[in-house]
Amino acid sequence: MQNNSGRTLIVAPQWIGDAVMTEPLLRRLHARGEQLTVGALPWVAPVYRAMPQVHGVIEFPFAHGGLQLKGRRALAKRIAGQFDTAYVLPNSLKSALLPLLAGIPKRVGYLGEARIGLLTHRLKNPAKGQRPPMVAFYSALSGDTDLDADRPQLQMPAAEVAQALAELGLARGGYDVFAPGAEYGPAKRWPAAHFSELAQSLALPVVLLGSGKEAALCEEIASAANAVRPGACINLAGKTTLVQALCAIAAARQVVSNDSGLMHVAAAFGVPQVAIFGSSSPLHTPPLSAKATVLWLKNDAAYQPPLDCAPCFERECPLGHTRCLNDISAARVLAALAS
Repeated sequence: MQNNSGRTLIVAPQWIGDAVMTEPLLRRLHARGEQLTVGALPWVAPVYRAMPQVHGVIEFPFAHGGLQLKGRRALAKRIAGQFDTAYVLPNSLKSALLPLLAGIPKRVGYLGEARIGLLTHRLKNPAKGQRPPMVAFYSALSGDTDLDADRPQLQMPAAEVAQALAELGLARGGYDVFAPGAEYGPAKRWPAAHFSELAQSLALPVVLLGSGKEAALCEEIASAANAVRPGACINLAGKTTLVQALCAIAAARQVVSNDSGLMHVAAAFGVPQVAIFGSSSPLHTPPLSAKATVLWLKNDAAYQPPLDCAPCFERECPLGHTRCLNDISAARVLAALAS
């Protein structure tokens, strides 16, 4: 699959964490001479602007759901003739339509959703129990082997970080970040009461980051913590752009999060972090950073009775107890931060 001088379109995943995990693939393609343009939905596009190997970003005018064939045809007409190769990172049928409609001659991706006729270079999807970690899964599209050492890296220009911190009233290294949300569901979210208890124990103020959907959750954490220790938490959920959130994470002293997109962002910036896993598995989507500590009761031999139910990958605990998260104490996370 070597392509040493081509103009390449990357069709990006639609989630922040997945976007971060594609960075090693893009670094590999760039290193062999491909000029990379990423096509991404607006809410993940800023992640690709934090990758120096990306030449340009096209923001897709698409929404969740549906083929939106008219919009894809219009965009395909606009980009026709601009690319030699396309890498289609999502597994959906609709994500493979744009490169076909644009007449891009070489189209690389995984088999799935009846895409045989849409892709010219197809990789078989690994069997369900044999899929590698997601970073290696994406990197394999390069055609390279020996992918186990791939680690996502993000870089924000210093001036952009300084501007964002000024806008948010923050000082580099003068705060910790909590990302208590997880889009997938409550079985991936450490309890709000635990986050609040931890915030009361930290020396620096905590900045709470997340989407507008997570504003109420973050306010619950902030209110309880600030009632005990005024100024313990600053709730910025839903009040920042993604660029500002990226900058805030890049300049934080440390980060505590669930298995979420912002967890992968912190790892890619090399910020010290504790990542708390519940219903999902760090064997599949770990924070790939030497400064990351993962807490997962499934692989804790001292935790009894064992969590035979984990990982269940469910949105809500099917057994109703969510032990995998409830039983990770704030004291344990505090100890992990100090280690």
